[in-house]
Amino acid sequence: MKKKRQLDQNVWYKVGTEVNIGEPLFKLPAAVVLLHRVLCEIRKRYPFEMRGLKLEGARFTFYIKPEDGLKLPLIMQLLKQTFSLRFNIIAGQRGHVWGERYWSEILDGEPPADAEEADWTA
Repeated sequence: MKKKRQLDQNVWYKVGTEVNIGEPLFKLPAAVVLLHRVLCEIRKRYPFEMRGLKLEGARFTFYIKPEDGLKLPLIMQLLKQTFSLRFNIIAGQRGHVWGERYWSEILDGEPPADAEEADWTA
């Protein structure tokens, strides 16, 4: 059974997700560019602050503060679905891109000082 996700207003979340079967997807420059573009598009629709994006081969993590904190599941669903559809078209493949559900945790305060702000130029 899925653990109920904790959501709140005006808080920072640390979130992350992994690629299906641990494939090092984010070693591909096209995947990195696509992720950035999709995040920029979603941010226009559901405003949020983002810091500390880390791409680690088969997974990514970042800090996010949605304007409406209850929209986090919607933001992540849209991110994962849009990325999957577009990546599969680019790669000429079908099937799952992501493994499990994304994980999230509410931070007690601000993200770490070394978490850089996202570059939103697209």
